[in-house]
Amino acid sequence: MAAFQTTRWRLICGILAVMCLVLMAALGILLKISFLKQSVRPTSSPGVTEPQEGSDCCSCQEKWIGYRCNCYFISNEIKTWAESRAFCASQNSSLLQLQNKDELILMISSIYFYWIGLSYNEEQRVWQWEDGSALSPDLFSSSLTLNTQNCIMYSKTGSVGHESCENKNHYICKKQLI
Repeated sequence: MAAFQTTRWRLICGILAVMCLVLMAALGILLKISFLKQSVRPTSSPGVTEPQEGSDCCSCQEKWIGYRCNCYFISNEIKTWAESRAFCASQNSSLLQLQNKDELILMISSIYFYWIGLSYNEEQRVWQWEDGSALSPDLFSSSLTLNTQNCIMYSKTGSVGHESCENKNHYICKKQLI
């Protein structure tokens, strides 16, 4: 009778051991699949970043995001407006010039304000982008009044802010590929 009970416990232990092995193998497969999906993301891949959705004509260098034939660098560090502009220039790019609000898709998870390439031209008395083009009147709220002595910041919510150009903020560089 004692031999029968020992055999039954060995059988139960064997079944449980096999079930544990099967569950561990399934977990390993799921983790591998999850890791592969994460490593396909353009922002985490080394070297050249593949074009993002909506972009069929660009590939960008590491840490840059491709979108609609442009490459964008979204900073993790903070700099003054002039330092940000100089960094972008050193990368053959310029501070972000918004063509339309559609470009805000790049800032989906952002909680920061970012320096953009908009400044006030004292001689012409207009706000203009780094390339000299005028600010589109429908890009920002028409009731917006900006201090012409300050630099402009932008957030993903569409909020525009202005503060001293000597303050430090995050920034976005934009490189046009076409």
